[in-house]
Amino acid sequence: MSRSLHRGTSGGGKLPEKIQEFLEDSQMKVKTENEDLHKNRLSPSRNPFQFFYSINSSSKQSIPTNGYSVPDPYSPVTSRNRYKLTLFLLKSSLFMIIILALTGSFWWTISLTTSSRGHTFHGYRRLQEQLVSDLWDIGELSLGTSGVKESEFCPLESENYIPCFNTTENLDLGLTMGHENDRHCGPTSKQNCLVLAPPAYKIPHRWPTGRDVIWIDNVKINAQQVLSSGSLTKRMMLLDEDQISFSFASSMVDDSIEDYSHQIAEMIGLRNESYLVHAGVRTILDIGCGFGSLGAHLFPNQLLTMCIANYESSGSQVEITLERGLPAMVASFTSKKLPFPSLSYDMVHSAWDGVDWNHKDGLHLIEVDRVLRPGGYFVWTSPIANTPISTRNKENLKKWDFVRNFAKDLCWDLLSQQDKTVVWKKQSNKDCYASRNHGSGPLICKVGHDVESPYYHQLEACIGGTHSRRWIPIEKRPNWPSRARLNTKELAIHGVLLDDVYEDDVNWNLAIRNYWSLLSPLIFSDHPKRPGIEDPSPPYNMVRNVLDMNAHFGGFNSALLDARKSIWVMNVVPTTAPNHLPLILDRGFLGVLHDWCEAFPTYPRTYDLVHAEGLLSLESEKHHRCSMMDIFFEIDRILRPEGWVILRDTTSLIETARMVTARLKWEARVVEIESNSDEKLLVCQKPFIKRRSNPS
Repeated sequence: MSRSLHRGTSGGGKLPEKIQEFLEDSQMKVKTENEDLHKNRLSPSRNPFQFFYSINSSSKQSIPTNGYSVPDPYSPVTSRNRYKLTLFLLKSSLFMIIILALTGSFWWTISLTTSSRGHTFHGYRRLQEQLVSDLWDIGELSLGTSGVKESEFCPLESENYIPCFNTTENLDLGLTMGHENDRHCGPTSKQNCLVLAPPAYKIPHRWPTGRDVIWIDNVKINAQQVLSSGSLTKRMMLLDEDQISFSFASSMVDDSIEDYSHQIAEMIGLRNESYLVHAGVRTILDIGCGFGSLGAHLFPNQLLTMCIANYESSGSQVEITLERGLPAMVASFTSKKLPFPSLSYDMVHSAWDGVDWNHKDGLHLIEVDRVLRPGGYFVWTSPIANTPISTRNKENLKKWDFVRNFAKDLCWDLLSQQDKTVVWKKQSNKDCYASRNHGSGPLICKVGHDVESPYYHQLEACIGGTHSRRWIPIEKRPNWPSRARLNTKELAIHGVLLDDVYEDDVNWNLAIRNYWSLLSPLIFSDHPKRPGIEDPSPPYNMVRNVLDMNAHFGGFNSALLDARKSIWVMNVVPTTAPNHLPLILDRGFLGVLHDWCEAFPTYPRTYDLVHAEGLLSLESEKHHRCSMMDIFFEIDRILRPEGWVILRDTTSLIETARMVTARLKWEARVVEIESNSDEKLLVCQKPFIKRRSNPS
């Protein structure tokens, strides 16, 4: 069975229905179109793809074409420059000849289509695409520097802002008791402007140096916030003049992160943390992760730790963790479920996170149980754990008793307790729920409520995941890295054929080699923005993290691992696409559900590379819930300065996207795909634009 790499629902490069209808309608309006083109010199308001995005300005700015600006042949002519006037007349004549030729070609295409459309559809479509492309090129030449208005920059207060997480607005609405941290998306949460980096922003250090040392000006944190951090976090941080270092040797402090992770492994019954992979642990959800030190320490042991924490305008745990190049996202489960399917993680970790686990009748513990795989571990470090000091406080003792008893009702076994750290293991056998005393603990969710797509659904006081065919104990799953290759039986649970996943992986392995051959000369050479920097030697890499906007089976992630890239990938499954996120998570990758017409739950400037294959086709067929421009503004927000974008889609959509990138000031290049004439690549780089200081 053969399939193209294209993942849009249109399939095989076929134009989306809306575009096809538009092109057919244009046949009936060709005379009017040509008259308007002649009068307005191909004004951008006549954009053939204007239903994707709006150009709401008439100011004159430059249009980059593959990084170069095109001079305007219609510039004003003075009496002192008759040569320019003559040149103007010659170009005007040439322009009219081209318009007449295109008009004739257009009418010839229409007659050809009406006579034998069933036999000439593919040729007709290519002619229409070529015509539209020609009209665009002529429009650019005729307009010169006045074609497309470049987008404006966001105000200074947007440097760290995440749309949908407006805490101030939530407080004004009367939301309290933790609900002010909830996510609320609406029309007012969209930002149609470009978010600039802080004035003193610097390009992050290369990986893996950037994992342990960050520029303090790149994140919104000050020295006082560093010094007031929690005891363990503070001892893991060293504040320099302009940097924060997280690389402490274990001998320098008593409670280092190395000792802490070693303690967790011993409490599970392992020699040290390097054996966690052999115990079935691959992915860890870290609730309130500090600044990502646990994830940074475990990363070399092939363990992926996803940090989640509330939105914070400054001193953010998530922002600093992402600045270190580690997995993190903003998430609050005060009232809504996390955007992960049930049974997603092998371990959930929580240390000094500020979550009141005894509130709301244990609703937060139920959510932890939902995302925890059978046989998985819940590691909790808290000052209210049953220690000699905490038991002297009756309130702390009451909280501890609630958590301990509720964990038992959830069928968690208490494995071990040392000092302030407790480790529970979720039972692998579902018979435990039926053997509980009548009326004790939360009920089992009904089949209709136990869903695999809990995209910010309200929290429910019932145990989820028990009806899932994915209820497989972690000790019965293949250990990493064998887990990345699911067998036929495992794939059948997801309704996917082995041949489909195998072919997908093969195609992506080839695509990765092509991508890297395109990017390597630019990333690993003396880049014009930073001349004189030598080529980095492995494993150093300017690309540390990747956002895959339309992950499908996770083949892009798999291919990067096969190519031995020291990279982690956030696999995003759009809510408008088939939900393969459970499959991606079962392969041992990280991922999340997301609606790309809303803001992604991350801070600005957090990803080095954004990849999207077939996403534009997918969104264009969903009745245009949002514009292409909306999606590109969001990509620009979350992309680091000098970060890269690779888009693969139908030729028509890529050409349209190329025009959109002009508004974003990106450097863009369209690349032909030899094996597929119906698709193209768009390779872009976001420039490093520094905010201009206000004149005194």
